[in-house]
Amino acid sequence: MACFLVPTGEAIVTTVIKHVADKKGVESPFIKRMNWLNNMLWGGSALLAFEHVWHGEVTPWFPFLTNAATPEQASEMLHEMATNGVAMAVLVTLAWIAMVSISISVSKKSIKAEKAAISPESKEA
Repeated sequence: MACFLVPTGEAIVTTVIKHVADKKGVESPFIKRMNWLNNMLWGGSALLAFEHVWHGEVTPWFPFLTNAATPEQASEMLHEMATNGVAMAVLVTLAWIAMVSISISVSKKSIKAEKAAISPESKEA
């Protein structure tokens, strides 16, 4: 149906946020890695859209979404967007937050290990 529109909408918003943050020079580990989220959202949305086109649920003529032809079908479509679409978008965002958190943790450990490796040498000299 149209569940892919929710992650697509989030992808549009996060792309704009990343663009504005880059222009303003915002420094944040999450902003730096927002491209990961954008790639996951755009890629997932593209695959879902392709799958819906493949199954004939998206057409090149109005109303474009086959389940938007009648009010009953539109209601069902909106329900799917509110449940499945939102769930997919939230899950992808949570996966990205976990990836960024792990990346920050690994980076901090690496920096700490480098400092520890340098410290004994400087003490001996």
